[in-house]
Amino acid sequence: MDDLADKADRHSFMDAVLDDLRALRQMLEQGLIESGPPRIGVEQELFLVDGSWQPAPVGPRILADNRNPHVTPELGRFNLEINFDPVEFRDGCLEELERQLNQSIGELAALARSHGARILLAGILPTLTLSQLTTRNMSPQPRYRALSAAITKLRGETHSLRIRGIDELMVKVKTIMLEACNTSFQVHLQVPPDQFPRYYNIAQLATAPVLAAAVNSPLLLSQRLWQETRIALFQLSVDTRRPSAYPRSSRPRVGFGDRWVRDSVLDIFREDVTRFRALMNVESTEDPLEVLSRNRLPKLKALSMFNGTVYRWNRPCYGVHEGRAHLRIEHRVLPSGPSVLDEVANAAFFCGLVTGLAQEHQDVTSRISFAEVKSNFQSAARSGLNAQLAWLDGESMPAPELIRRRLLPVAREGLRHRGIRDEDIKRYLGIVEKRAETGRTGADWLLRSYSGMGGDRRRGETLVALTAATCQRQTRGRPVHSWPLAEPDEGGDWRAHYKRIEQYMTTEVFTVQPEDPIDLAASIMDWERVRHIPVEDERNRLVGLVSYRSVLNFFIRQGGIQLKKEPVRLIMKPDPITVTPETLTVDAIALMRRERIGCLPVVQEDRLVGIVTDRDFMEISGHLLERQLRAGGQGQD
Repeated sequence: MDDLADKADRHSFMDAVLDDLRALRQMLEQGLIESGPPRIGVEQELFLVDGSWQPAPVGPRILADNRNPHVTPELGRFNLEINFDPVEFRDGCLEELERQLNQSIGELAALARSHGARILLAGILPTLTLSQLTTRNMSPQPRYRALSAAITKLRGETHSLRIRGIDELMVKVKTIMLEACNTSFQVHLQVPPDQFPRYYNIAQLATAPVLAAAVNSPLLLSQRLWQETRIALFQLSVDTRRPSAYPRSSRPRVGFGDRWVRDSVLDIFREDVTRFRALMNVESTEDPLEVLSRNRLPKLKALSMFNGTVYRWNRPCYGVHEGRAHLRIEHRVLPSGPSVLDEVANAAFFCGLVTGLAQEHQDVTSRISFAEVKSNFQSAARSGLNAQLAWLDGESMPAPELIRRRLLPVAREGLRHRGIRDEDIKRYLGIVEKRAETGRTGADWLLRSYSGMGGDRRRGETLVALTAATCQRQTRGRPVHSWPLAEPDEGGDWRAHYKRIEQYMTTEVFTVQPEDPIDLAASIMDWERVRHIPVEDERNRLVGLVSYRSVLNFFIRQGGIQLKKEPVRLIMKPDPITVTPETLTVDAIALMRRERIGCLPVVQEDRLVGIVTDRDFMEISGHLLERQLRAGGQGQD
């Protein structure tokens, strides 16, 4: 498996994709794809964390000892995936799905413990930092290296990412490793081939309210962003488009789509082949049309490989299971976690709602515009249960009201239509109903816990506590709407909170330029109560540092009137001593003592990204001393 740098490879691969499309069209025309019985399946992605609740890049070691063929690697060494065999969508399938998930996760957790790691179900791991999202933590499989190289070739070496929420995240990256921040719980729903457009359009309609009730990823790199930040992050992290001088209509490889499906599943495959370049190659030894002539079913490997690099949130999939070809919708929007019970509830809501709506409506496309459905999806990802959603025939209402009044009854009937047991319907959809009643999604729990622990002031400690509390609560098997908020002490060993500079450095940094008046620097110090101000040039490169002492000395020598006239460059210390975000705290403290300095600008690739001062260490020391005194029994004689 290689990238497609060679034009001959691309030509050969696209020939194979086109042959697969011709074969699929013939199979549809001849009725060679089964219509039932319907099945559902899932994929469980997860994180590996160490004893300090940081990412544990031990996935390859775990896989080396693993004997379960359903466990596979993911992009990051701290990610793994478990694939599950499909089950018939009937009777006790939801309870069976929950049992299989708990069993497989439990077995994998035991194997992870032997490598010093724990398993965590989370849409985005709170403790992830940029220094951990480098190629050294990319899984060693050639597929991921080839994919990264192909995407980098298309979009350029450096890629900018910007997401706005409560906070704002702006970063530049050189790999696709930001994608490794995401883990999902993917649901597969088999649909009849002749009814594929209708079911697919209904799945698109159902996606926003299902997502609104399932959001679980509001934190990324310590910033509070969307309720389901995975949606924005995944689209941006593998985007292959480059900015152009004139607005040009082009679609990202990760997307919701732009129109309804009209005729067949071929509409989607043809559209994607038209719009997107191939990123990966795969050797195909079969001629699909020749295989069909022998009354056998082709695997369509080239089409499947191409389809696997176009990331629709509802992705059409072709497969062969137990000697029968089928079509399914891969629902990719759901995050991993917060608990297995929550995940199965989300799957029940999606599958029940799609089935119920299909029973009620022959054609939803005449009753709501695609633009409204796509807008619903964006609103749900941004705002979760706070979203206002459009619905059929011009109706619009808050997401919780829509879910409770309109959609849960439809989902119940859809599950009953498939013969799901009443007690299972009540159990799983009851969890979704409780979330809608209380507003307590996984994202809500994380944000309220973050705020309650003073996350803005103690980020490192708070993010560790959130991660630890999530892991501890999900192992108890209770749904997230019943979880108590996380507490600071749940993070355990305080040393995990302050290992590296990036865990607690100040990222809101006030700066001046060399030609700015000294008076400006002095005023900022007074207004913001800071004692050090970095100096940047017009390209935002760090060129100096101004301290309160240097301003004071200048004032004594020259008199206050000169502060308004003279430039900062006269008093700044050029080329200050700096550290990188991944610098160990012990090394930073030793450096400050050795050099007798009270401030360390934090720099990455010549750009200022943060700052730490002796005051930060004093505050940390005071906080830790207070905790030690309380733990040891303060006030004893």
